[in-house]
Amino acid sequence: MKYYDKLIFELSRKGRKGWSLPESGWEDTPDNLPAALCRSAAPRLPEVSEPDVVRHYVNLSGMNFGVDTGFYPLGSCTMKYNPRINEETAAHPGFSSLHPLQPAGTVQGALRIYAELSGYLCSLTGMSAFTLNPFAGAHGELTGLMVMRQYHLGRGDTGRTRVIVPDSAHGTNPASAAVCGLEVVEVKSTAGGLIDMDALLPLLDDTVAGIMMTNPNTLGLFESGIHRIAEAVHAAGGLLYYDGANMNALLGKVRPGDMGFDIMHLNLHKTFSTPHGGGGPGAGPVGVSPALAHLLPGPAVRREEDGSYGIACSPDSAGRISGFMGNFGVLMKAYTYILMLGKENVRKVGPYSVLSANYVKESLKDLYRLPVPSLCKHEFVFDGLGDRSTGVTTLDVAKRLLDYGFHAPTIYFPLLFHQSIMIEPTETESRETLDAFIGAMRKIAEEASTDPETLRTAPHSTPVRRPDETLAATHPVLKYDFGE
Repeated sequence: MKYYDKLIFELSRKGRKGWSLPESGWEDTPDNLPAALCRSAAPRLPEVSEPDVVRHYVNLSGMNFGVDTGFYPLGSCTMKYNPRINEETAAHPGFSSLHPLQPAGTVQGALRIYAELSGYLCSLTGMSAFTLNPFAGAHGELTGLMVMRQYHLGRGDTGRTRVIVPDSAHGTNPASAAVCGLEVVEVKSTAGGLIDMDALLPLLDDTVAGIMMTNPNTLGLFESGIHRIAEAVHAAGGLLYYDGANMNALLGKVRPGDMGFDIMHLNLHKTFSTPHGGGGPGAGPVGVSPALAHLLPGPAVRREEDGSYGIACSPDSAGRISGFMGNFGVLMKAYTYILMLGKENVRKVGPYSVLSANYVKESLKDLYRLPVPSLCKHEFVFDGLGDRSTGVTTLDVAKRLLDYGFHAPTIYFPLLFHQSIMIEPTETESRETLDAFIGAMRKIAEEASTDPETLRTAPHSTPVRRPDETLAATHPVLKYDFGE
């Protein structure tokens, strides 16, 4: 282990200091602080010099893997490059120094961006109105389901308490429905990976509030029967919810509103390039059809008669879902991304992401099992290695890929296959990057046959190798053990 790979407490030496803070001026025990909250002894903090601290954290940051350092083929979670201009725009003092409690008259530029971004998203999706307030995709799902529930309750249709979810759905779909107080009903997929209409139709009765779908679905397949599904759900009095996690495949080519969807969310931190991962920040705007616009959560930006922008809430709103009006920095980056591409180039996002996915799929299907051989859209799923005689698993493949300098794709999801490897290249990767990834995957397949032990003990070049993930989740170590 290198010296600066050690924990900061391990670098500690008595008497070393990096910086001394000025005296606070407070008494040792302020009168308004309960005694139970007061320390009986000073906290044990590491004693280190400033160079030690700086080098420790700089070296630690170098151990991270991100889309700025390498290829990130994470299926079901678009991880594409975030242009630096997005960061520069969002960091402009005119935007970054705003306060959410400023009067509307002092933030006209920001409100105009809200209004224009909402308009752009409507144009790209076929929706009538958007709220930009949700903080993430799952938050958007909950918001959309609240609108769905409010729609039915407003019509006096109180018996609609069930939401249909495909068996290939993202895990957040049934979770969001449950949080919203709705019952989840699963509908099976066919052998071809699409929703089984024969299984769906018997589920459609007067208790169904709607159906949640991703199109293309989690297998990367386009639900070709979407118009028939929409007609059947609408005929039963339900609504269609579109999970926008896979919208990158359709951007500029097909609109959910034109397919018959009534409600949808977008992951701006995926489809529109803003940084994704690490717990946030994110943005999950929710769009709706004309009949539902008045139900969107407030506050919302509106254009006044004099051309200025104001803030208002609909009296029929499904409720407030955020403290203010969303993560403005993330919205700013998405706004910049859309303007940077323009109408003519945003149309290329979907086709290029589809081309990349099919190129990788076709280049590897002779060595990895392809359970659904159809033309895919932005992502596809292998069911492990073609040759399983040596017992090498999907986990082994993913761990070995780290040694070749690539982040592992999504594994063991969707649950339709036991050894799922879910790959999404995105449109931002070059042919050379894709070829290098393909080469590594082919080499790993060869190693699985000739040297399986290398895969079973991989990775060999990372700071951390194979931690016990179950133990880490059930018994996390949250503080330093002084060994006393």
